[in-house]
Amino acid sequence: MATYVFIHGAFQGGWIWKFVATPLRAAGHLVYTPTMDGCAERAHQIRPDITMEGYVKEVSDLLFFEDLKDVILVGTSTGGLTASYIANQTQDRIGHLVFIEALLPLPGEKIRDLLTPIPNSGAKWESTKLAYGPAKEFIYGPMLADLDPEIRAFAAPRFRLYPFSATPRVTGETDFWDKTWKATVINCTKSTNPADAHQYRSAEKLKANLIELDANHYPMLSHSKELTQILLDIAK
Repeated sequence: MATYVFIHGAFQGGWIWKFVATPLRAAGHLVYTPTMDGCAERAHQIRPDITMEGYVKEVSDLLFFEDLKDVILVGTSTGGLTASYIANQTQDRIGHLVFIEALLPLPGEKIRDLLTPIPNSGAKWESTKLAYGPAKEFIYGPMLADLDPEIRAFAAPRFRLYPFSATPRVTGETDFWDKTWKATVINCTKSTNPADAHQYRSAEKLKANLIELDANHYPMLSHSKELTQILLDIAK
């Protein structure tokens, strides 16, 4: 039996792993899909003092109190950065790192340094004093256009605004990159952000296994069977 802990990205919640977590559990594995403070079903808790450091503490505490060991820690999008900080603080509990379409800045880099503007993408954004995220017309339109209609109907209404304060201005400030990890980087070739070059850099620096999927930014929704099989193979 393997133990998986999944870290979602911005605008998401633990719900985004549903179509991967369910078959992993059915195969007898232990699976945790925490939702970070202020996100998804915890959106009502949003406040100015939510930080990524708080997210790291939440999951680090989960690993400690549940006494989880040899964990397969999976992070996607901005959740890749969060996962790298979690791993750095709990290295003795981590068996394998999996980064799916993950943003992994080097020390001193900013998240925006890793993103490529996409002209004419149709992207529209909305914000409050505390949070930001894609507008509903973008979510229900171009953002999830490649998904099966039933999956899109499930996912679209679950996206929420993300706390401004949970995205650090300068990132990659730990000694994560100086340590040795068992890792897998999954790059989705149809996704523009993060770019393929960023995924290749992450894999190279981590000496990680690189796997490519013919998918967009949300393979846990569009290619859940293929992604589940990859995760099962990692546990072997």
